[in-house]
Amino acid sequence: MKTPLTVAVAQLNCVVGDLSGNARRILDAVARAKAAGADVVLTPELALCGYPPEDLLLRPAFLDACAIELASLAAQVEGITVLVGYPSAQGGSRYNAAAVIQDGRVVANYFKHRLPNYEVFDEERYFEPGTEACVFELKGVKIGVNICADVWEPGAAEVARNAGAELLLVLNASPFHMDKQRLRYEVLRERIADTGLPVAYCNLVGGQDELVFDGGSFALDQDGTLAWQGPVFAEEVSTLHFVDGAWQDRAILPVRPVEADVYDALVLGVRDYLGKNGFPGALIGLSGGVDSALTLAIAVDALGADRVRAVMMPSPYTAQMSLDDSREMVRRIGVRYDEIAIAPAMNTFAAMLAPQFAGLAEDTTEENLQSRIRGMLLMALSNKTGAIVLTTGNKSEMATGYATLYGDMAGGFAVIKDIYKTFVYRLCAWRNAQPGGAVIPDNILTRPPSAELKPDQCDQDSLPAYEVLDAIIAAYMEEDLSPREIVARGYPETEVYRTVAMLRRNEYKRRQSPVGIRVTQRGFGKDWRYPITSRYRDA
Repeated sequence: MKTPLTVAVAQLNCVVGDLSGNARRILDAVARAKAAGADVVLTPELALCGYPPEDLLLRPAFLDACAIELASLAAQVEGITVLVGYPSAQGGSRYNAAAVIQDGRVVANYFKHRLPNYEVFDEERYFEPGTEACVFELKGVKIGVNICADVWEPGAAEVARNAGAELLLVLNASPFHMDKQRLRYEVLRERIADTGLPVAYCNLVGGQDELVFDGGSFALDQDGTLAWQGPVFAEEVSTLHFVDGAWQDRAILPVRPVEADVYDALVLGVRDYLGKNGFPGALIGLSGGVDSALTLAIAVDALGADRVRAVMMPSPYTAQMSLDDSREMVRRIGVRYDEIAIAPAMNTFAAMLAPQFAGLAEDTTEENLQSRIRGMLLMALSNKTGAIVLTTGNKSEMATGYATLYGDMAGGFAVIKDIYKTFVYRLCAWRNAQPGGAVIPDNILTRPPSAELKPDQCDQDSLPAYEVLDAIIAAYMEEDLSPREIVARGYPETEVYRTVAMLRRNEYKRRQSPVGIRVTQRGFGKDWRYPITSRYRDA
């Protein structure tokens, strides 16, 4: 048997723009890899600058700083080979690059061939595609380099194989969405079928604005068999052994329920958004409803109870059970809790507006005032304490506009913005089943959802049943089906056209909503760019 080639897969949580911090993180991983006897260290895509750096890449000073930091990092590498992702400026062009570092210097560069320009990606805006292979030899093994989207399409892996590669190392920044890991396995197996090259796939981990990177690095043998998996939603440096064309390691993790992945993605997204932006804590407007209950549970799991504050702001329409359920939840979860009645503010606004509203019937205007009073109070507390307000609106509400601008949409980060209402209940049930006992009272999960802005109000007074509504939204948004095609699936025609009409006319609201964590294949963020002003109507 040949001497093993030891590959360290450094699954790192990098911070966009923190060049020196990311370099330290990489060098720490290198030190750990050397201690474990590794020959080569594989880091994520653009690990040096963080991913995605977006329009920072258009600033020459940023690219210059990356080049300086890369040279400094390389000078500290001895006795091991390191693959580092970074943005490279060459002859007036920019490249998504991987540097091969040995003995204090960059000995080769690879430029990404395939530049994704779909979903949340717009790399064609920033980079030029590479065309050449990068193959180097260690311990008698010829190693080819690819970067992320290179392995999602034919071409780049074949270029590496044709240049003599016997093993493919892939740097990745592949963001999470439901079922993403299965897709990764599928496309890598297609590349292996085309090339016969075994693969080590190193993925980024961590939250970056609306995106969450789940890690989940892995290795596949030349027949596509899964040989090893890294952890999800956590940093780790793992060492793998490659001998005679095959991985020697066999560490396969059990399949996780989708609720576990989504919940962990939301927790990591909140933790990193607050941590990387320096917020001392979070504020949540608690209502006694399921959405704010889930948001509170996620925030506490992400930050700890001591950094989360819940505020209940009852109106004359708030049911006693809403107060009771909120008090019970904060008792279970251990956060600071305050109640601020909004009736005095409601009365003041009513008196101020009475001359203007004379002769006009009450309608949603008065309902929205309640929500805006609550938003104003939360934002005042945020300004005073520095804590960020976490909004509690879900994807079903964002789609239909069942939310109030400058009211319940007021805040800095929308935790469950990409979670359908029906999935909110699934996440609550999953969280309650975890060790430590239920944190969300059963009554919150069983009572009919209501905004409680007028007597006896229920969500279904204004919206289709959530099971129907969510299916229509998903078909229209994520599958791009027309209303006619959705009706053909058996959904009520009236409800389909009503839902699609609500989705269209509320684009202006969504443009003003806070950034929120993406967990589906298409969320209301970077991958949803519809015009506010549009007269197009599909049938």
